[in-house]
Amino acid sequence: MTSHRPLAVIIGMPGAGKTRVGRQAAALLGAPFIDADQRIEDEIGMGIAQYFERHGETAFRSVEASLIQGLLEDYDGILSLGGGAPMTTETRRALRQYVADGGKLVYLQADPREAMERARRGGNRPMLSGDADARWKQLFEQRDPVFTALSNLHVRTHGSTPHMAAKKLTEAIMQRTIHITGKAIEAYDVRVGESSMRQLPETLGDNPTKVALIHTQPVQRHADHARALLRQSGYLVSDVVIPDAEAGKTVQVANGIWERLGREGFTRSDAIVGLGGGAATDLAGFVAATWMRGIRYVNCPTSLLAMVDASTGGKTGVNTTQGKNLVGSFYTPAGVLADLRTLETLPNDIFIEGLGEVAKSGLIMDEGILDLLEDHADELRGFDGGSFIDSPLEPVVSELIERTVRVKAYHVSNDLKEAGLREFLNYGHTLAHAIETLEHFTWRHGNAVAVGCVYAAELAHLLGYIDQDLVDYHRSLLRSLGLPVAWQHENWDEVLDLMHRDKKARGDTLRFVILDGIGHPIHLDDPPQEAVHEAFVRVQQDPADK
Repeated sequence: MTSHRPLAVIIGMPGAGKTRVGRQAAALLGAPFIDADQRIEDEIGMGIAQYFERHGETAFRSVEASLIQGLLEDYDGILSLGGGAPMTTETRRALRQYVADGGKLVYLQADPREAMERARRGGNRPMLSGDADARWKQLFEQRDPVFTALSNLHVRTHGSTPHMAAKKLTEAIMQRTIHITGKAIEAYDVRVGESSMRQLPETLGDNPTKVALIHTQPVQRHADHARALLRQSGYLVSDVVIPDAEAGKTVQVANGIWERLGREGFTRSDAIVGLGGGAATDLAGFVAATWMRGIRYVNCPTSLLAMVDASTGGKTGVNTTQGKNLVGSFYTPAGVLADLRTLETLPNDIFIEGLGEVAKSGLIMDEGILDLLEDHADELRGFDGGSFIDSPLEPVVSELIERTVRVKAYHVSNDLKEAGLREFLNYGHTLAHAIETLEHFTWRHGNAVAVGCVYAAELAHLLGYIDQDLVDYHRSLLRSLGLPVAWQHENWDEVLDLMHRDKKARGDTLRFVILDGIGHPIHLDDPPQEAVHEAFVRVQQDPADK
């Protein structure tokens, strides 16, 4: 017999709306719904309050834990639990296992005043006997830390109608969540889905009072949405507009923001939100890492490249005249919200460049990414943001983002500060950063990475690590996605000098990441200069043009 785990499990305080909102969300999703309290009453043949009175809370919790355990093991709809259920050791253990197995445990957070009022009206709540409001507050102090730690999704319904709350819950359930953690990392989640930006207030938490919203002009529409969400939740928002792309990723721009934060009295209890492409999120993270030696920040990437790369790994930085990302820090965000709706305004060429980083992740670790790229190359190359949402391409892009972020999460979780393993994420980047610098950042990062991957493949082939077929595969796959696979520059010494300044370099020794097969990256230290140059000669020509 095949078992199924619930699509989602809802927990929350009495009066949070778990049953009503959960039932409406289930209807929106076309999924069955079970209220655990109702199922228990059916099983025990009486109301919960009556059972409490006759047999006591301990007996009730035992019945409750047994029923919940069964539902967690074999139920494929939405399950709503009673307010106190997660406080039982057995139930808590079962919920942790459900989350560990990839389940979605949603903490439905209502405004306390609204929840208390609904709890009073609802009656039949033995845990609220006596002074209901005082008892509710006491229970909240006990339960909130447990619910917060246990759940992997938090949905605030403050001021929402039941239908609005159900829509928020539905969006949270349908999104893809990648949990990033590690020995040297404060854990955070990357959430990928339609309208995931709605979770910005929950991700920031209740501590900040002021938020600096750092963004570029082309994403003003999305910044307006983020600002409205923040203000509705009571934050004071400072709108900080920076130059677009790499022009905004400089020490001068960062200094201007530091001066503004000082004038406006930003302290360690306040926060930064970075919204935009990779350059904007890099800069926002750098400002957050350096202001007061580190304040909370959240990234809201609006380009494919930012969603799969710049916003998710905890690397922040700015460029200098000497090269790209030479000044920066390792500083993890409180969360990353990759809202697929922001891709609706993304031009085709900027979407395509993001596929360079996606393909790189497939080449170094996940062949499933390569399969998706091969199967959908034509649709991806023809990306049209205006018709993206609800199109057949949306789930493909969503899966590509999730898989690519999981590749990054694996490397970051095991090596935050790029001591060795994380360097594999830089496949193709040694030449790519040189291209960007020599082209004065008129080349987009993902396009440069695509060429850099071909260069690394040529170098690996010259040294006997891979055969010609894998080099050809690099070119054919990247070309099919609309990415460049060749780059010309007349001054080899300039290229070589910049590759020596790469962050992977050790002293005067060149250091590359190459493959000895798909999914098997290795370090290559101090390769023969003749091979390094010959690979560059080969990457200047695309055989398809002959």
